[in-house]
This record gives sequence, C-alpha cells and structure tokens, in this order.
Amino acid sequence: MKILWFTWKDRSHPQAGGAEVVNEELAKRLVKDGHEVILLVGGFKGANQTEIRDGFKVIRLGNRYSVYYQAKKYYKKNLVGWADLVIDEINTVPFFCKFYVKEKNILFIHQLCRQIWFYEMIFPISLFGYLVEPLYLRLLRDRKVITVSRSSKNDLLKLGFKEKNISIISEGIEIEPLDDLRVINKYEVPTILSLGSIRAMKRTDQIIKAFVIAKEKLPNLRLIIAGGAEGKYGAKVLKIIRDSKYKDSIDFLGKVSQEKKIELLQKNQLLAVTSVKEGWCLAVSEANSQGTPAIVYNVDGLRDSVKQEETGIICEKNTPENLAENILDLLGSEEKYQSLRLKAWESSKQINFKRSYEEFRKSIS
Repeated sequence: MKILWFTWKDRSHPQAGGAEVVNEELAKRLVKDGHEVILLVGGFKGANQTEIRDGFKVIRLGNRYSVYYQAKKYYKKNLVGWADLVIDEINTVPFFCKFYVKEKNILFIHQLCRQIWFYEMIFPISLFGYLVEPLYLRLLRDRKVITVSRSSKNDLLKLGFKEKNISIISEGIEIEPLDDLRVINKYEVPTILSLGSIRAMKRTDQIIKAFVIAKEKLPNLRLIIAGGAEGKYGAKVLKIIRDSKYKDSIDFLGKVSQEKKIELLQKNQLLAVTSVKEGWCLAVSEANSQGTPAIVYNVDGLRDSVKQEETGIICEKNTPENLAENILDLLGSEEKYQSLRLKAWESSKQINFKRSYEEFRKSIS
C-alpha cells in the first residue's frame, strides 16, 4: 500500500515524545514490508522541509499550529489520489481528513486531551478546548480508530464511537529488556527517578513534593530529574529545586542521551510518574525492562501500563502525600520490592515493536 500519515510532529521535533517513537517504528516496519509511507508533519526551526528516514519520507509543513491547514493545502496540491490509506493522527487536534481526502482514511489516537487542556493552555483557550474536544470528536465517530490502551478506548466509546471500529494495539519500546537482572547494581542509596519532558501536565512538582515528604522519614533518599525544562512551568520546577531544603539531594540532569537514559532506568530504585493523563507511558515499560518498577498516579494510561501490586504501584489518591507513602512502603520492604521488580521485568518482555507492528498491520489491512 501507499500510506499517507498526517501527524503534528516527527521524531526529530524538539518536543517529540513516546508517540513519535511508536509512529516511526511502525512506519519503518511498513517500509520493510514493501509499503510506501509519507508523513506530513509540522516544521520547526532549523528543520529541512523534506527528509528520508528509514525508508519513509517526512514532509514538514508550517509549524505546531499551522500544520493542520498547511497539510491540507499540500495534500490537495500534490497528493490527491496518491495513497491507498490515509492515517489522521490526533494529537490534541485532528486533521479532519474525513472531510477532504479522497482515499480511505482512519484515525490513530494515542490519548485524548480533556483535562490536559487546563494544564497546557491558558484560560480561556483551555476551557474552550475542553468543551469543544468532545464535539469535534463526535464528528469523526464513524471512522475506524487505532489506539493503544483500554483507557483511550473507553474514552472513545463514551463519545459514541462503535466498539467494532476500535482496535487496540500493543505499545512497543526501543530498549531491549535485560537478559539477567543480576547484572545490574542499583545505586547504593535509594533513588527515585523522574523521566521525561518537564511540562505542566506531567506534574513534576508533585514528584518533588512527594520526595521531600518521604525524605523526612528516609534521610538518605535521593531524587534524579531527567528531562528538558522549558517555558514557565519548567522555570517553576527549577525554582522549586533551588529553593528546596533538600536541593543537595536532587539532581537535575536536563535532557539526557539514550545511553544515559538506560543507565538511569537500570540504577534507580523507582520511577515516579504523576501525569494528568497518558496514552500508555512508555517510560514505565522502559523502566520495567531494566528491572525498575514504577509508582504512578491513578489516571488513564498509567493504570494501563502498571498492573497494581504486580508490576508497580498505582496510588489510591493522586497526591504527593500518597505517592510519598507508597515510596516509603515499597522501599521499606525488600521482599515486596524484589517481587515487583521481577514481575515488572517479565511483563516488559511482552511490550515490543514486533507485536505492536503485527497488531497495527492487521488493523489497517
């Protein structure tokens, strides 16, 4: 097939995350299977307009906001009739391909935004987005959809999408699970890891608050924060670190290399995730693959990637206090910790791109 894929950013984008990793791992496998793939994405400063990567073509148009109009314009001028299948990926806002492409088209949704609008946009744009999202999604409820978790599927069902039209595919991770947990030595002092971009919807400040509470009872506890800190929220988090009475026990590393990321996932005792909402959260599965369990808030996506009391801990209350309580409980029980660590590692072996691609391929055939 010839596949045309509309999505707002590619993996080279400065704000690229887990969704872009999944997209391009799937795209390169499609190419290996003989399909042709073009990604229409938003541009960014310093980027080339076109690029061939892993056999598929990336065409960058406009920016984060104008890409929706520019992609439609480019399609009408250059690509009408080219594709056998068009993928309209929704990352906050759809491209509404249904209303102008001539070819068969489907939706690919990692997660819906809903309450994220209130964390990532200023008022009244946040309120407008929150209220309008269900309305524009209902316009697309006759489309076939691919998504990555039961939580996202449930959101779609509430909006009137038909269950028979929704396919769930497994996520995949780039990092290979360890062959043997015994080859890894954890840090000598208990250390919590916060991994990923520091954005308001990730609520990194709540991880710091939980750390401070837990450290009162576990004096040698440390916290490592790895991820880019940009914008007002990033500045806010950096100030919290600077002003903390435990600032000497907090290491802010900024954005790290893949090699450093793997080292952190292996050596830290725990991963903490406090997002408002996730599609799945690849960081949890990546941490599990390196023998590190996660403690997470009870929200969409995280309750999918963590099996309660089996591969990690899901907080009863989404508060720093409850997160701290769970940190102390798990680090205080070596037997429980080693059990979760082992089961998390075993479970991660099922999260791979071979399986993800096979499920994706069947969903688009």
